[in-house]
Amino acid sequence: QVLLVESGGGLVQEGGSLRLSCAASGRTIRSYAMGWFRQAPGKEREFVAAINWSGSRTYYPDSVKGRFTISRDNAKNTVYLQMNSLNPEDTAVYYCAAKDSINIVISAAYDYWGQGTQVTVSS
Repeated sequence: QVLLVESGGGLVQEGGSLRLSCAASGRTIRSYAMGWFRQAPGKEREFVAAINWSGSRTYYPDSVKGRFTISRDNAKNTVYLQMNSLNPEDTAVYYCAAKDSINIVISAAYDYWGQGTQVTVSS
């Protein structure tokens, strides 16, 4: 069992930056694919970023490409999401997810999910 806890969310002005962290416990995520998703009120959960087990491959949808960066520190069992140039459309609850796979996973087919952290971008 993998427990994921997100942190780093908050209120930021348009154009600002935030860095989200996802700390894993229960077992090492060294060999796990990791991802970030978000869900805004009244909308479906949306894929935001993914990274493979080693960090050598990442993937982003067009909506965040060039603004968001996913990274990982396997020694700390932690994954990060650096978010720059935020706009009000980025307002959502952000979730971290893990899957026991050496391949990058860009769908919602993850095994473990965190509880989420709220990100609010004011205009």
